[in-house]
Amino acid sequence: MEDPMKYLLRRLIRRIPAQLLKPTLEKWGRMTMAQKQTIDFTQSKLAITDTLLAFSEENGWTIKHIVELEMIYVIDNPNQGLWHAFQLMHPEADAQAVEFLQFKEQFKSHLSELVKNVSVKIKKNTDDAVWIRIAWGDSFSRPNNLKPTYVVHYLCTCYVFVTRLTSKQKPLLSQALIIATRHQAMKDAHLSGPKLTAIRDLLMQQYEQVFPTKYPSPLTSTSRTVSHPNIEREQAEAEVNRLQMAREAFGGGQLPQLQSVVYKLETKFRDPANKTMTEQERPFKCMVKFASTNILESLRHCASSGIASTPVTLLLSSIPRKGRNYFVITDNAQGPSSQPDQPPN
Repeated sequence: MEDPMKYLLRRLIRRIPAQLLKPTLEKWGRMTMAQKQTIDFTQSKLAITDTLLAFSEENGWTIKHIVELEMIYVIDNPNQGLWHAFQLMHPEADAQAVEFLQFKEQFKSHLSELVKNVSVKIKKNTDDAVWIRIAWGDSFSRPNNLKPTYVVHYLCTCYVFVTRLTSKQKPLLSQALIIATRHQAMKDAHLSGPKLTAIRDLLMQQYEQVFPTKYPSPLTSTSRTVSHPNIEREQAEAEVNRLQMAREAFGGGQLPQLQSVVYKLETKFRDPANKTMTEQERPFKCMVKFASTNILESLRHCASSGIASTPVTLLLSSIPRKGRNYFVITDNAQGPSSQPDQPPN
């Protein structure tokens, strides 16, 4: 069987795009100047990998060194995989005073108590984000470095972002984070997506927000040509109002690139012509998913252009307001004639 370090290195080099291979290896800093000059990056990845494997024998690289390289690549290229957001709840009095070294020691120590075989690597990035790589094992197996969990936490905030976490591992991670951050609970924020930067900016409100005003700024230009000045003025005012309401609902400027939003409906079926479905006791369930390269930008355009009605419905404006892209819509009242009149949960 191939050495685990060599196998991990092979997989990692295949994963890194060719154009990012040279800067990532240079940032790693585990090769001598002569070794760097030896690598021909115009060759195939297979040839480059063979060269690196030869260097590993000379330099005595271990799994820990390859994990360092992997973390450099993932931190510099976070928009991959599927990230899930969580929120820490009920901070203790000293939660804001937790420093990086204190967090690091507490997290590692407690997770090691919960899991017999676990490998944890923690690194603080330049933007104050704490990156955690966890290779999970159990009582009978060593840590699996091929399927690590990545966790991103911004100190002195209540937000945590996680990728590749199983339901079995979730309570273990939750307990370690709660103790290390001085909180009492952690809940699902119902926000996920492949772009870490998008869900982070949305949840932490790191984008231009627009607040209601009685005097919206007029549009700088209009493409419409209207013959009557009264009609032209009325249409211009309507366009200004639509743009203002769209910006108030979804934000202004560049928006986080959220790629989907899901609405799960759990309510009574209502149709007098279909008694079979209407009289059922069980709730009617269905799911609606909106997808786009930038769902917030798409919805804002629909509202500002008049494709969608304004003011924007609460079902859509709740996405940035609550920082979520998964909603469950239920009935408050009972009975087939009840009408749902509540914001999405």
